[in-house]
Amino acid sequence: MIRRIKIVSLLFALLCICLIARLSYWQIVRGKALSREASSQYESSKVLFANRGDIKASDGSYWAMGNEAWLVYANPQEIKEPPRSIALKLNQFFKEDSEERLISFLEKKDLLWVPLKEKVSGEIKRGIEVLNIGGIGFEVQEMRFYPEASVAAQLLGFVGKDEAGEDTGYFGLEGYYNLSLAGKPGFVGREKDAAGAPILLGGARQVTAVSGVDLTTSLDKRIQLTINRMLREGIERYGAKAGTVILMNPENGNVLGMESYPSYDPLKYWDYGDTYFKNPAISDSFEPGSVFKVLVMAAALDAEAVKPDTKCDICDGPLKVDKYLIETWNKEYRPDSTMVDVLVHSDNVGMTFVGQKLGADALYDYLDKFGIGRPTGIDLQGENAPALRKKGTWNVVDLATASFGQGVAVTSMQMVRAVSAIANGGVLVTPRVVQKISGEGWEESGKVIPGKKVIEAGTAQEITAMMVEAAKYGESQWTNLRGFKIAGKTGTAQIPIAGHYDPEKTNASFIGFAPYDKPKFVMLVTLKEPSTSPWASETAAPLWYLIAKDLFPYFGIQPED
Repeated sequence: MIRRIKIVSLLFALLCICLIARLSYWQIVRGKALSREASSQYESSKVLFANRGDIKASDGSYWAMGNEAWLVYANPQEIKEPPRSIALKLNQFFKEDSEERLISFLEKKDLLWVPLKEKVSGEIKRGIEVLNIGGIGFEVQEMRFYPEASVAAQLLGFVGKDEAGEDTGYFGLEGYYNLSLAGKPGFVGREKDAAGAPILLGGARQVTAVSGVDLTTSLDKRIQLTINRMLREGIERYGAKAGTVILMNPENGNVLGMESYPSYDPLKYWDYGDTYFKNPAISDSFEPGSVFKVLVMAAALDAEAVKPDTKCDICDGPLKVDKYLIETWNKEYRPDSTMVDVLVHSDNVGMTFVGQKLGADALYDYLDKFGIGRPTGIDLQGENAPALRKKGTWNVVDLATASFGQGVAVTSMQMVRAVSAIANGGVLVTPRVVQKISGEGWEESGKVIPGKKVIEAGTAQEITAMMVEAAKYGESQWTNLRGFKIAGKTGTAQIPIAGHYDPEKTNASFIGFAPYDKPKFVMLVTLKEPSTSPWASETAAPLWYLIAKDLFPYFGIQPED
């Protein structure tokens, strides 16, 4: 008898344990899901679509805009035709979709709503409507449209899907300003009866959708289209692997144009590899070579380590630094060269002399002031900032090579910003792309960060005068536009690979501004590994002058005489 009681008690205990476990499963593990299912039986809800903001050029024309599109969905419980027949009909519009995938969705009879295809055009929607297929419906969506296709693509970025399947901006402006552009979706919810009809006296909840803001950029469409076309032509002409062009107003930091190639079409970004999405102008670093010499010379002049007429007493031949031999690019040497001569002839030995006069710590401090080693603060997603070697660790070789632009890395945007300080009387500004943010019934100017003085105005005038001489009489003098007020400098840098420099491949650059007394723009042209010539004077410089010649009339820049 006692044994039977124990068995019954054990069975009751096991039953209680199973019951508790089941209740725990319903309440804890499945609680949220069951709550949603219960709510769906007496509540109906709908997410209200929020329009994404537009991105505009400085003249108000569009770089990126919303275009009406449609989500095609099915209610499998209302489908009367065989799923395979419907799939065949739809696939003439969804050409890249698998018929088997469509069939599997159409056969989900336990569901009331199944998405079939996102962001189809109005033309496709009308074509499907003509077929009059029962159980097929449409919901309005927005499709991003880029009127200029791949022009400025890496600066603009693109709109893709995040992990939750929501539209999200990636890279460039689309990524940096995603929260502002995306807006906030709304929501409407209402109680319903067993038949699914809304209960008019039931509670209703609604949150209005807030559209995203519009961005008006400083990008000038005339300039952007010009540099896009001419950069492509230049890369083909000089057999380069890639290239970048940036134009910026040195007074306020407004980016007037920024183009890199190769590029991609943001409307069809999925057809391209990830390497195309980053913006080389702000993401890729390179050793600048001789364009960097203007910053080193400006630092030495500002620190009064040298003057324009200071003579180099080690410029009569190659210079041995530690175990390395420093030579000029053309193996020509000019004893007692002045600092003007050193910059005009891009003399590496002379620049080593300048670096030695200035000293490693002082050079580091000035480069830091110019923003080298730090992000520029530009309002674009994906900026990279290669760090300078730590202060106090520079040896004599580090100082020498940095003096002529090797052994130190920069981005194109950092270089443009730093030289803009020379063009702007010694004041360093923060580059920006967005000038104005606007919504329905309001607008505000983009954030402007006050400039910071990095060298004296007199120093800026001295180094500008030296850059004018370099443009007129340096190695690229043959391509200089005579009569125009141009200050500029070429740069040819060897490419570091596996601990040494490639003896054949170079990066070619030219940076300059015009008119040199009242600059309207600073422009940098860089070409990666040009094959027709390793020298910037025969590749990047002529491309810079071709672009400048095309844009001078647009800027209202006239020759002196």
